[in-house]
Parts: sequence; C-alpha cells; structure tokens
Amino acid sequence: MFSNIPQILVILGLLTLIIEVLVLGLSTFVLLFFGIAMLITSGLIYIGILEANWITTMLTLAIITLVLAITLWKPLKRLQNKPSKTDIKSDFAVITFELEKELLPSERYTYNYSGIQWQIKSKTPIEKGVMVEVIKKEVGILWVKPVDHSVK
Repeated sequence: MFSNIPQILVILGLLTLIIEVLVLGLSTFVLLFFGIAMLITSGLIYIGILEANWITTMLTLAIITLVLAITLWKPLKRLQNKPSKTDIKSDFAVITFELEKELLPSERYTYNYSGIQWQIKSKTPIEKGVMVEVIKKEVGILWVKPVDHSVK
C-alpha cells in the first residue's frame, strides 16, 4: 500500500483539479491548491525526496497547500473579480424617441419601450420635446443623450 502513495496522489490530484475546473468553474480555489499540492507531493515521492508513508505525505500536503494558498489566493481572486467592460453593440441601442417631459439627472423618468418600463437616465438635463438616442444600456436602464442633428 505504501508503494502506491504516489500513484494515488496523482489520481486524486487530477480528479480534484478536474472537479475544481469543470464542475466548480474555479469558483473556489481550495480544491485547486489541494490538487496541485497532491501532484507536487507525488512528484517529490517519485524522485525520492520524500519517504512514501502517510504521515510524511499528509504533512507535506498540508504545508504545500498552505504555501500555495498564501502565495496565490490574492492574485487569483483579483483575476477572478476582474470586471468585463465590453459594451454590446446591437440595433437595440440605436433607438431614438422624443422626451415627453424634462429629464433631470437627479430625477426618475420612465419610458415604455417594447412592453417594458425602462428607467431613462442622462448625465445632463434635457428639455421636454427633445429627440434623444440611447447611448448605453444597463439592466433596466437606458442612458440617453440628445440627438445631434448637425451631423448628416
């Protein structure tokens, strides 16, 4: 049984990494660190640096997992939380309409488009009756600006 420790660690390490990546989608890094630690420990046993016994194996796994967690947690968390800033261009964003009342940045203004009540926002005040176009969209919010008639 002791001669199979490296093989068991490789199999368990790969299974752990597969579960972390494919099932959990790298949402937790604990299994990632533990899987990598199992593969490193297995390699250390294969090349003869560590003895093939369970006490040494478990102690080494704990130490390597801890070192990986301390060194990689913040960089991986930062990478995982990086926001996506891609604006989707579609025909939906080029709609224009006439404001039925004055639009102030500090007030709520709703507009019914395609059967949905949208909140209309602008960075600058826009007077009633002005034609506006959608320049940006967020969940439930259409950002508008006045249509520039000088460009043709």
